[in-house]
Amino acid sequence: MTTRRFVLAGAASLAAGLAARTVPALAAEPRFGVSGNDFTLDGKPFQILAGEMHYPRIPRAAWRDRMKKLKSLGLNTLTTYVFWNAHEPKKGQYDFSGNLDVAAYIRMAQEEGLLVNLRPGPYVCAEWDGGGLPAWLFPTPDITARSTDPRYMEPVKGWIKRLGKELTPLLIDNGGPIILTQIENEYGAYGSDQSYLAAQRQALRDAGFSGMLYTADPAEFFSKGSVPGVVGGINFGTKYVAENEFATRNKVRPEGPYFCSELWGGWFDSYGRMHETMPAGPLLASLKWMLEHKVSISFYMLHGGTSWGFTPGANWNKDGYQPDIASYDYDALLDEAGRPTPKFEVVLALFKNYLPAEAFKPMPEPEASINVGRFKLTETAALDQLLGKPVTSAAPQSLEALGQMHGLMLYRHKGKAALKGDLAFGDVRDYALIRSNGALHATLDRRFEEKTAAIDLPAGATLDVLVDTMGHCNYGKNIGKDQKGLIGPATLDGKPLTGWAHYGLPLDDISGLKFGSGPVNGPAFHRGHFDVKTPGYTFLDMRGWGKGYVWINGTNIGRYWSAGPQQAMFVPGAWLKAGANEVVVLDLHEGGDRSLSGSPKQIWDLPGAV
Repeated sequence: MTTRRFVLAGAASLAAGLAARTVPALAAEPRFGVSGNDFTLDGKPFQILAGEMHYPRIPRAAWRDRMKKLKSLGLNTLTTYVFWNAHEPKKGQYDFSGNLDVAAYIRMAQEEGLLVNLRPGPYVCAEWDGGGLPAWLFPTPDITARSTDPRYMEPVKGWIKRLGKELTPLLIDNGGPIILTQIENEYGAYGSDQSYLAAQRQALRDAGFSGMLYTADPAEFFSKGSVPGVVGGINFGTKYVAENEFATRNKVRPEGPYFCSELWGGWFDSYGRMHETMPAGPLLASLKWMLEHKVSISFYMLHGGTSWGFTPGANWNKDGYQPDIASYDYDALLDEAGRPTPKFEVVLALFKNYLPAEAFKPMPEPEASINVGRFKLTETAALDQLLGKPVTSAAPQSLEALGQMHGLMLYRHKGKAALKGDLAFGDVRDYALIRSNGALHATLDRRFEEKTAAIDLPAGATLDVLVDTMGHCNYGKNIGKDQKGLIGPATLDGKPLTGWAHYGLPLDDISGLKFGSGPVNGPAFHRGHFDVKTPGYTFLDMRGWGKGYVWINGTNIGRYWSAGPQQAMFVPGAWLKAGANEVVVLDLHEGGDRSLSGSPKQIWDLPGAV
C-alpha cells in the first residue's frame, strides 16, 4: 500500500480564520510491502524463503558459518527470535554483549546478503526457559502472563522500548535488513484478547518498529491470534499437509499474502523420551506445494543449536511436566554442530527445481572436529563450598520469591525431636535429593509427580532437601505459574513442619571453588583437563554420570541427565584453546569412574534415570 503524509508548514491564524499550509509532500514508498497476494520488495513480488536460527544458541564465532549454509540452500532471509530473559536477567539490567549482541547478528546477516524476519516476543516459546519471559516477572503466580495486567504489560513495554534502541536502526527503511517484525507469538493458541494484541502492537510502534508487522499462529488458532489489517502467518510441520492448513486459514482470511511462518521439519526433545526424528517425505510434499503456489516459507528450525546453561524450557500439560534437554538439535536440516543432514540434501535437491542457479551460494568449508581421549576428573570440590548466608522462614519459599531465577536451592531443617513419617510438599520443582548427615534417603522427580518420601531421623538430625530446577514452563496456561523450588507447606505425617533455612545456589560463578584430591560425600564438582593441539568441536560422552551441569573453560554448556535421550554435550571449537582445557562437572549423585571422552558424534539413547 502507498502511505502518504501531509506536513503542516504553518499554524492556522485563529484571528483571521486562515491557515497557511505547504503543498502536501509524498513520503518515500516503504521498500517492503504487500501488493495483492504478494509480498513486495522494491516494488517487485518477493517470496520469503527463510531459515530460523537463534543467536544465543550458536557460538558467536560460528554465526557467519551458519548464515553461509543458509545461503547455500537458496534461502534469502534469516529468522530469529529475541530472548527477553537473556537480555534482562535482572530487572533493569540489560546485556547485549558477546553471544547476546543481537544487533551484530542482524548486521552480519545483512553483510551476508540476507534479509531478516524479527520475532521479538516478548513471549517466544522456542523451548526456551519461560518462553523468554523473565522469571523475575513472576515472583508469585497471581500475575497474569500474556495479558493487559499492568504488572505484566508495563515491564513488557519497557523491554520493547529498550530493544527498539538496538534494532530499529536496522529496519529496512532505515538501511538495515529487517523486513518483518512479529507481534507476540502464537497468541491464538493461548488466548483471544484483541485488546492485548493491540497493546503489544502499540508497544512495538511506540518503540520505533515502524515497518511491516505480522502475527504467527497454527492455522486452527488463526482467528484468535490474527489482527485485522495485519499480515498473518501460519505455523505447521511434517504431520500436517500444507494445502489443508492454508485452506483452514483461508476460511478466516481468504486474501494473502500467504506465509508459512514456521515450517517444522523436526521436533524438540524432552528428558526420558526417545530422540525425536521426523521423516523427510511429508516435509518435501508440503514444500513442493508451497513452492508451486509461491507461498513464503520459514524453516523452524533450519539449525537449532544448543540451549546452554539454564536456558532450556519445559512443557507442563496433561502429560505432566516435561523438561527439555540442552541439545536443540531439533532433527533440523543442520544438526546441533551445524552440519548438513540428509534432510538438508533432499530439500536442496527440491529447491534446485524451483529456484535459479544464482540463488545457491557455495557451502563453506566444514568446521574442524576433534576426538578427545578418555581422561579422568581427579579433583573434587563439595557443593557445600558455595553455601552463603541463609534466608529463614517458617515454610519453604520459592526461588523467585527469594530473588533467584535458576540453579539450585538447599532447604535445611534442624529438628529438635525425631523426624519420622511421610515428609510431603505441595510440589517439588523440579528434582529433589533428601539427605541427612551425609546419607541420601530419597529422590523426588516432578516428572512422576513425586512429592512425598518416608524419613526416619533421630532427634537433632539435620534434614537437607536439595532442589535442582529445570526449565520454567514455556507453553500453555501455566506460563508464569511455574515458580521453582519447594512449593506450598512442608508436612510430616500431615502436620506442618516449620523452620526452614534457604541457601541459594544459582551457580552463576563457580570460580571460587577450591579443589582437592580427596573424595567428597554428596553432590560435588569434579575437575579435569584435556589437551588440544588444534581446537575443533566435539561431544563429551556423559554416559556413566548422573545429573548435573558441565563447564568448559568457565562457560556453563548446560544440563546433562542419564534419563536421556541426550548422552553427550556439545562443545564448540571456538570455546576450546590449543593446550590444556578445563572441564568441571557438577554431579548431584555419587559413584562412577568420573572420566570423560569426546568425539564428533552426538549420542542418543535411554539408559535409565538415577
